[in-house]
Amino acid sequence: MARIGLKTERQERLLRYLQQHGSITVSELTGLFHCSEATARRDLEELEQNGRIIRTMGGGAKYAEPGLSREIPFLEKQNTRYAEKQAIASAAAELVQEGDVVGLTGGTTTFLIARALKRKRRITVVTNAVNIAMELADHEDIQVVLTGGVLRNKSYELCGPLAEQTVEALNIHTMFMGIDGLTADQGASTYSELEANIAKLLMKRSDRTIAVFDHTKAGRSSLFRVAALAELHACISNAPIPDDIRQAMEMQGVNLHVADAALITNGGTRP
Repeated sequence: MARIGLKTERQERLLRYLQQHGSITVSELTGLFHCSEATARRDLEELEQNGRIIRTMGGGAKYAEPGLSREIPFLEKQNTRYAEKQAIASAAAELVQEGDVVGLTGGTTTFLIARALKRKRRITVVTNAVNIAMELADHEDIQVVLTGGVLRNKSYELCGPLAEQTVEALNIHTMFMGIDGLTADQGASTYSELEANIAKLLMKRSDRTIAVFDHTKAGRSSLFRVAALAELHACISNAPIPDDIRQAMEMQGVNLHVADAALITNGGTRP
């Protein structure tokens, strides 16, 4: 392939390649487009920022299929549907008792759960999210365990082998997992492959996993599946979800709970 000098043309050719082949590695990119590794990574970073591709483990990329939920940086979405997320967070915090070990993945809803947990005493919070750890850092009655790993700047989550090694040594009572999508067929999904991997490991080390999400995530599918519905203990949302998902959850024995401003309602039961 002849050397492609213009950045715009090179990136468009890269997008067409991804549409046809689905994914590409950095080494493949440098060979196909006769560019340096630094140029290849800059192209991938720019296309990711524009929502055209999805970065994968090892530095490569996948094509961002239309219809998939897209990743929005934490700072852009932290005030979106704030009241609904706060209700979910309050409901989740009610389930935590003194002495519990609580797992929190990254996300705007789980960040609010961390804030709600400040009312608790003598608990341990395990998280791979730097902002959650910092939010709890000055609370004397909460022990914080932060995994190692590589920081994803859009979500503040630490991912990769170092994070996974830390999680392997832990035992968690309840994990609250933030997600980007939930469907009957695909279950819970997220935008990042790295975040999906660490969430799966956190689930394995937890007695129960509760997915927390605002109602807009229901019926949407993101790129990487984290868990089938049957792998969840319960879900907490702020509004009723589509019937097909609700019925699938009932068949799998997954409790669905709708959080109001002050309580969780689901026929008078709690997760």
